[in-house]
Amino acid sequence: MGGIFGVCSNSGCVADLFFGTDYHSHLGPRRGGLATYDGEHFYRAIHNIENSPFRGKFEDDIPELIGNCGVGCISDTNPQPIIFNSKIGKFAVVTVGRINNKAVLAEQLIEKENVYFIELSGGMINDTELVASLICRKGTIPEGIQYAQSLIEGSMTMLVCAEGGIYAARDKLGRTPLAIGKKEGSQCASFEPFAYINLGYTDFYELGPGEVVFITENEIAKCVAPREEMKMCAFLWAYYGFPSSTYEGSNVEQMRYRNGESLARENLASGFGTDVDFVAGIPDSGTAHAIGYANSSGKPFARPLVKYTPTWTRSFTPKDQSMRDLIAKMKLVPINLLIENHKLLWIDDSIVRGTQMRGMVKYLYECGAKELHVRSACPPVLFNCKYLNFSSSNAESDLISRKSIMALEGSDDNEACLPYTQFGSEKYEAMVDFVRNRLGLTTLGYHSLGGMLDAIGISRCNLCTYCWNGEE
Repeated sequence: MGGIFGVCSNSGCVADLFFGTDYHSHLGPRRGGLATYDGEHFYRAIHNIENSPFRGKFEDDIPELIGNCGVGCISDTNPQPIIFNSKIGKFAVVTVGRINNKAVLAEQLIEKENVYFIELSGGMINDTELVASLICRKGTIPEGIQYAQSLIEGSMTMLVCAEGGIYAARDKLGRTPLAIGKKEGSQCASFEPFAYINLGYTDFYELGPGEVVFITENEIAKCVAPREEMKMCAFLWAYYGFPSSTYEGSNVEQMRYRNGESLARENLASGFGTDVDFVAGIPDSGTAHAIGYANSSGKPFARPLVKYTPTWTRSFTPKDQSMRDLIAKMKLVPINLLIENHKLLWIDDSIVRGTQMRGMVKYLYECGAKELHVRSACPPVLFNCKYLNFSSSNAESDLISRKSIMALEGSDDNEACLPYTQFGSEKYEAMVDFVRNRLGLTTLGYHSLGGMLDAIGISRCNLCTYCWNGEE
């Protein structure tokens, strides 16, 4: 994933830009970047933040960043912001999203427009540089943004800092959020709405799908009207959105409570849930779901594993799986009195590859757990996300649900997987039991898709569920 933040202020934007961007560091960071504009020149800093917090890398850059307008990003892919000096003026752009037809678009620009790109290691082209090149094909920045979004297969939300202010553009199907905050003499645009609250901003406006606005320190001008169709990523609420954020009127933390409550009701209706000692959330993403489950089931909530966060990076950041597994274990410190000889019910936000879960299960049994039951707050992940750089393994065959289907069917193509999306069916239950055995669990269960979507609380037709059911 990644996150973006921008500020226009009448008294200097750097402090708000620094902290607002830093507040997006939970979105799986590999790189961070800031760019400011003083009306004549752009100033930029980009750093690798895989093994060091954003603040530590960028504090020394603050005196060098000058201007009343700026954009920043946390990126899990390419270095950004990208700064262009073009026929439509100077601008800096940051993006969050995914371009599936990047090679085709780049080839067309090279062949027909005589555009060139700086090649990254591995022969890759920077997504944000490609977006900037597409924007420059039109006569104005708003026209260029629309043009780029019309050609991109995938999704693309962006901020473009230019003369006078910032163009904020939400993905054409609203797969990711973009909100405007306001305080006296300053306005900001943010992927995460919570990111500006402690900076003194209040919620002002939430962009609709495909909408483009131009913000200054005092005004907001609508450049492109919002579209009616929306396909927002449901995983925002289930996992990667920050608990304090509210999207489309639905708060993340409250959704997770409701989601856990719904999961508990489904479990109790099936006859499970009365014979456990504690309900626990796998830290930290499963905790709110577990609180909801405990509240609904009447079973006590506990924290048998506590996350030690001061010095450990996020477990999925390293590219090497063995290092991810090691970091995942080192971060979780057991409280043996809550584990030994106890029957524990663990709630996880989702189960993707299952490698870290398997390691945790082995660890808990070594700590003396009597029984280990796991419930996923989401349905089984069966399809790699096509629209965002999220929930994607190197291949769909890495997904533990896909591995079970391959073992059961001798094939894991999409057609073979579709019957396994039917909650409670014979094939579905066979898949769940295969995963349970592979992970070494006493019992395993998943939340139904309908129950999870109801917990989000907005219209189902406005939510993307591709990774669970393959429906676009």
